[in-house]
Formats: sequence, structure tokens, C-alpha cells
Amino acid sequence: MRYTGFEVPFEIQLDLYKSMLKSRMIEEKMLILLRQGKISKWFSGIGQEAISIGVTTALDATEYILPMHRNLGVFTTRNIPLYRLFAQWQGKLSGFSKGRDRSFHFGTQAFKIVGMISHLGPQLGVANGIALGHLLKKEKKVTAVFTGEGGTSQGDFHEALNVASVWELPVLFCIENNGYGLSTPTNEQYRCRQLADKGIGYGMESYVINGNNILEVYSKIKELSQSMRHNPRPVLLEFLTFRMRGHEEASGIKYVPETLLNDWAAKDPIQNYEKFLLENGSIQEADINDIKKEFQVAIDQNLQQAFEEDEVSFNETNELSDVFQKFEYKQYKPNNSTLNIRLVDAISQGLKQSMEKHDNLVLMGQDIADYGGVFKITEGFVEAFGKERVRNTPLCESGIIAAAIGLSMNGMKAMVEMQFADFVSTGFNPIVNYAAKLHYRWHEKADVVIRMPCGAGVGAGPFHSQTNEAWFTKTPGLKVVYPAFPYDAKGLLATAINDPNPVLFFEHKALYRSFYQEVPTDYYTLPFGKASLIKEGEAVTIVSFGAGVHWALETLAKNPEIQADLIDLRTLQPLDTEAIYRSARKTGRLVILQEDSLFGGIASDISALVMEHCFEYLDAPVRRVGSLETPIPFAKSLENGYLPKQRFEKVLAEVLAY
Repeated sequence: MRYTGFEVPFEIQLDLYKSMLKSRMIEEKMLILLRQGKISKWFSGIGQEAISIGVTTALDATEYILPMHRNLGVFTTRNIPLYRLFAQWQGKLSGFSKGRDRSFHFGTQAFKIVGMISHLGPQLGVANGIALGHLLKKEKKVTAVFTGEGGTSQGDFHEALNVASVWELPVLFCIENNGYGLSTPTNEQYRCRQLADKGIGYGMESYVINGNNILEVYSKIKELSQSMRHNPRPVLLEFLTFRMRGHEEASGIKYVPETLLNDWAAKDPIQNYEKFLLENGSIQEADINDIKKEFQVAIDQNLQQAFEEDEVSFNETNELSDVFQKFEYKQYKPNNSTLNIRLVDAISQGLKQSMEKHDNLVLMGQDIADYGGVFKITEGFVEAFGKERVRNTPLCESGIIAAAIGLSMNGMKAMVEMQFADFVSTGFNPIVNYAAKLHYRWHEKADVVIRMPCGAGVGAGPFHSQTNEAWFTKTPGLKVVYPAFPYDAKGLLATAINDPNPVLFFEHKALYRSFYQEVPTDYYTLPFGKASLIKEGEAVTIVSFGAGVHWALETLAKNPEIQADLIDLRTLQPLDTEAIYRSARKTGRLVILQEDSLFGGIASDISALVMEHCFEYLDAPVRRVGSLETPIPFAKSLENGYLPKQRFEKVLAEVLAY
């Protein structure tokens, strides 16, 4: 292996060797502990150390790295205390995830490392968001993110490369091409000759690097990072290496030809580099022995510290309290000056005032800049705040939601507008598996609001009419807001943007321009988890949200003899259960109205909760009313039959007559 021709100072050459050796020695110890049953799983990076160590050493300590399973060298080169790493792998409290996640599924802001999730792809988009944050803050920094050759087949990979290229983000996309994705060889993963060639399609600079040559890795990353800090742009790097052990230890390597293993064993990055240093006179055998002894003592001492720590104990209060980042709601009271405006106007006004209040808030979405969005919520925003903060995005929901998470990690706030709530399905993974679990896993916030224009009643058919709140109310870690009135929408949106947790903010399209209300002109907030009691009566409780509230009001107006408590939930997570229980205990009858199809919707959960907590107060069965168990049809007559508005009146009469 050629180590000459790289101008690397002796001190760094020695540091690179020590860093690789340290990583290897820890791995070898972990393999022993795995066989002893003292850790549960291990993803080996033996033979690939030069990539992690070379990249990490070349970057500044203040620059973010997003590693994967086999990048132990990233963590050790950043000098994370070893006992904390060992505690993490044993599920101990002094690890980074309080025993809630294993191996390298964690991050740490203190060391500027953002851990992976098993779905792999979203972290590429997160790197884009971090890099965008640096650009917006005028910081000359580079972000490095790792993936494997298998991960390049995921849509998130292509979305991330496209976004980074269009926005000229200083991201090093590092592909570790190690021969196999679990057991699938590269010839069954892709057809192009080199993965670096994929950069061509995105107008991106790309390189193929010998991933087992530590000096080549370090030198190229050093050169590129220095250039990218002053000339921001993404770069795609394909590191050629090999996975010498199984995808994880339990899977083994029987599928790998022995000749291939032997060929790559001869290219071992540590053995070859050590030989070079010895032949070059840069190090002596005695030095190597001393280094190994020093590392062995450190490994043993830190392991002992981790072993002596008690097993993590279950505490229900602690578990539940860590699902969300603590948010101290601050009330901003509305002023006395009001305007009679529509829901669409209230949301636009609230969003604009939040942009004025938070200079680190960035809006992203399809066509939201000069065009103002398909519903014109952000019309005029570019003139007020500029294109850096009001950003048109490519057509890639997953990549943009992931970028929003990255912006949050880098100290920003992000709002993503779904053009229609239906389209969020293509961004589902980063919401429910990344953003929702982030704080619970390693105490990192996801300061992201996703606005969701939703709902039927406008003849938009199966792909532009869904009200899909139940996809998210099921997922711990997400807050779900669904206002029915302009006043509530403006105040709740302000709170959503203030809240450091991920919020799905539903806005019913049919209500955008069909209902007016007096709304304060200044900035104000409303609390989450507080339902609104719109009407009061003794006969029955009606619980609804969104368009359902207006259907209930119409029905009660047609039947003035019905004395009902009408509760508008306003937020679905957190849910104001006390308001529901209080009313159900008072009236003894409950009807829950939702626009979504009935099975699996939030009405089912509310019904179950009331049956559990208020059964002895009920005089009639709890009834749920929702749309048909079909996709949403286009034709007006079919859509009217699909929606529950008419069925609600019939069910209400049945409950009252019971």
C-alpha cells in the first residue's frame, strides 16, 4: 500500500496510528465480551478503521459527524470517555441513552456526533439540515455523514444528494463500500461501475478513495474540508474497503469466499500502516508495546467502571417524562384590537409574527417562496424575510423533514409545509422513527413544526383529502394540533413554533376560506392540551375537532331542543381527557365525531378511555361517528356519502333516545 506522497506531519501520522490501534483494541475486547454474554450485539468495523479515523481527524472538533454501525473510530477519536461508551453498550445509565437504545444509536452535542437510526437513510437529510444551519449562521463549517453501499439504494440517499446539490450545502457524503449489505454482494446492489458515479447525476463533485489507506483518507478529507469551508458545496466520497466480519457478529461470514477474505486481510489498514511507520523509522517496536499497554490499562479500567455500575432500573415516571423535551409554556395574551379574518389568514398572520419573533425560524416547502404556497399562506414572505428563510424545496418530503431535524440540532427552528397532508406519507419515516424518538433516545430536541393542509369536502379525491391525524397520535413523541377556528389556529401555531418538540399542525382546507372570526392582530399563544367548551348542555356530550366541530354546530342549530356540551379538542396530543371526563360524567351520554374513517381513529381511544374512567356515570353506550371504511371518493355525491355529517345527526338522536 502506498503511503508516500502525502504531506502529513509526523505528529498527526502518529496520532492516526494510535487512533486506529485504540479502536481495534476496543473492538477485539468487545468481541470477547460478546461471546461472554456481557454485551448483546456488536457491529464490527475491523478492517475499516482508516475511514472513521481519517475523516474525524481531518475535521475540526466543532464540526458535526453523523456515523453508522461500524464507525467506532469516530467516537474514540473525538475522545468520548470510554466508560460512557462501555456503559452505553451494556445499557447502563451513564451511557448516552439511559439504556433505551443500544450500540451506536445515540448522539451527543458535546462531541458534535449525531447517531444513526436503523433505517439508515434519514441521517443523510439530517446532515443537510445541520449544514444549512451553518450556512445561515455564516459559519464556515463542514458536516460529514456516513452510509454504506447498501444505503445508497434508499430514496433518502438520492433526496439528500439532490437537496445538498441544489442548496450548495457543505456536506461530505461518505460511502463505506465494504463489499456486502448484510449478505448481499455489491453486484446485486447496484449496476454503476463506482458509487461515486452517482454524484454525476446531481452535478456533484465525487471521488473514489482507498478506504484502507489512512494517509490517503486523511489527506483528501483535509484538502476537501478546507476548500468546502470557503467554497460551500457537497462532495460525494466512495471509500473502498471490506467488511472482515459479519454484518453483526451473529450473522457470520460463511457467504464470503475465502480468497476474497484473504485478499482483503492482506490490505489491513493497521498492519500495513504500522509496517510503514516501522520501516520509516517513525516508530519502534518498544513504542508500539508501550502504546498497547497504555490502551489496555485504559480499556480495562473503564470497563471495570462500567461493569461496577448498577443495572438501569425502570421508573415509569422517568420513562414517560423523557418522551418529550420539557417545555415551559409562556402565555402571550391577545390584544384588544381584532380583525374579522378567515382561518387561512389567521395561520398566515401567526406564521409571519412567529418569523418576526424567532429570527432562527426557517420555513421550507414546495412552492412556498415567490408563489406563496398552493394555499397562499406564505404569500409576501420572501419580500419580508428573504429566500434563505423562506425556502422552496425539491419534491422530496422525507429529505426535507430530515433536513428540518438537522436544522433543529444546529440550534434553529424549522417549519415544513406539506403541500397536502396526504403527501406526508412519503416523509413518514423521519417523523415517526427519527423526530418522535429523538428526545427519548438521547435527549435531543426536534424543534420542528409540520403544517398539514388536510380534509375532504372540496372534491379533491383520494390523494388530496385525507385527514390522517391517527397516523401520528399513535406515535409517542409527537404532538398533534387540529384547530377548527381562526382564533385557535393563530394562537396554537405560535405555541407549536415555540415548543421544542415535533408538532403536526393540521389545517382543514375546507375551513380555510369558509369561516370568519374576530382574531387579535398581535402575537399571542394558546396552551396545548386544553379543549374548548363551545356550547353547554345537560343532555349529551359531543366531542369533535376540525370540520367535525362545524358539522356538530350545524346539527345543533337545526335541533335547538338538544342541550349539549360541545367540546372542541383543539389538540389531540396532548389530549384534554379531564374536559372529556368532566362533561361525560355530567351528561351521562357521549358521541364522538371525527372526519377520519372510524376504525383505528382517535374516537376509538376516547371511547375506550371514557369507558375505563367514567363507566358508572354513563346512561347510554358511547357512540363513535366517522367516515366510511373506503378511500375518499371524488364525485360530490360519493364524497357526501363517505363523510359522517348526516350519520352524526342520526346517531345523536339514537343516543338521546336510549
